[in-house]
Amino acid sequence: MKVCKFGGSSVADAERIKKIAHIITSDSDRKFIVVSAPGKRHGDDKKITDLLYLCHELANQDLDIDEPFGVIERRFVQIADELEVRLDVPGTLATIRDSILKKTTVDFAVSRGEYLCARIFAAYIGATFVEAANFVKIRENGMLDGQTYTGPFSELDKNNLYVMPGFYGADSSGGIRVFSRGGSDISGAIAARALGADVYENWTDVSGFLMADPNIVDSPKPIRELTYREVRELAYMGAQVFHEEAIFPVYPVGIPINIRNTGIPEDSGTYIIQKRDFSKGVVAGIAGRTGFSLIVIEKMLMNKELGFGRRLFEILESNDVSFEHAPSGIDTMSVIVRDSQLEGKDETILEEIKRVLKPDQVEIQNGLSLISVVGEGMSHQIGIAARLFAALSSAKVNVKIIDQGSSEINITVGVSEGDFALAIGAIYREFHE
Repeated sequence: MKVCKFGGSSVADAERIKKIAHIITSDSDRKFIVVSAPGKRHGDDKKITDLLYLCHELANQDLDIDEPFGVIERRFVQIADELEVRLDVPGTLATIRDSILKKTTVDFAVSRGEYLCARIFAAYIGATFVEAANFVKIRENGMLDGQTYTGPFSELDKNNLYVMPGFYGADSSGGIRVFSRGGSDISGAIAARALGADVYENWTDVSGFLMADPNIVDSPKPIRELTYREVRELAYMGAQVFHEEAIFPVYPVGIPINIRNTGIPEDSGTYIIQKRDFSKGVVAGIAGRTGFSLIVIEKMLMNKELGFGRRLFEILESNDVSFEHAPSGIDTMSVIVRDSQLEGKDETILEEIKRVLKPDQVEIQNGLSLISVVGEGMSHQIGIAARLFAALSSAKVNVKIIDQGSSEINITVGVSEGDFALAIGAIYREFHE
């Protein structure tokens, strides 16, 4: 039995919806379908969810929502008409519009894209509509209520076909609560866990993960298998194919995740599993991000000063700044932070560090990028680090930071943003060509 989730690009218009209907009917094991709200049809288009956020914001300021909501109405009416579904779409849209004008919660407003898309799709393929608010329970802290797995999902007949909207559930009082953006991936994983699915298929607009960013490396090889841990590392470093939090529902019970391409359904995509065959390559993939800064602190006998690190992190915490890595030496300590976290706070943080820690020297170095070489198999093979740094040396890339965790699932290097693309290309050629 397979649970399938289709993203916004897969339900962007009627033609694409017809295509995913064919995907579902081509495999009788595909029984439970989760859909997102319609996404962009082309580069200048708008996502339905973005328009709903805008409508809610305008309504709360007592401003006119006619223009953005008109776009929403035309999109849904066109989809329903072209699919020839028997559903009162204009009436449902009128109800949604009225609730937004009455200043409903933002969660309710933005969830209506998934809700109406699922209603239309269920009617089109003759499936039973499942209201996510009745099935997915979310606690006040935003975490999933574990009773979701033993609730109404367990009462469904697995021989029937169902469609559920993604992205949202309900709290204990019945109010709509949404996950973070891209949260339909999480909804699909929750359904897969609750139904005891054999596979969770996540259909999107790419054929799974690639071994490097195709915007940097020309035609990088696809990754056929990844472990849950490797996906977490790659997603954290910018490989945004799949919502990393969607791993958590299926990981404890070992349900494989299959990332598939709606546009190329014959492609097997990427399987995310608990363990993979490292003989096919110990390095799973390469990912990186730009936009980091390095806070560098120097002080003689720092290692003898009790609580030095704690006080530094308290300074960052008091300024609402989280850190990414903290490579250190005996008399030096460095902290890597995102530029977006540091923006407008750098001078304040420097002054507080000088006042509280009294360093010999402190500075903030901007223009840093981070690149991670990820692979659980690296811990079982000698020479991975040597090959990595040899490749960077041959490309004349200067390494500013080196960070490797004790688990040896990744090696992270920091290079200047000007060397970012050059470094990724050199690493890819070393391990995958």
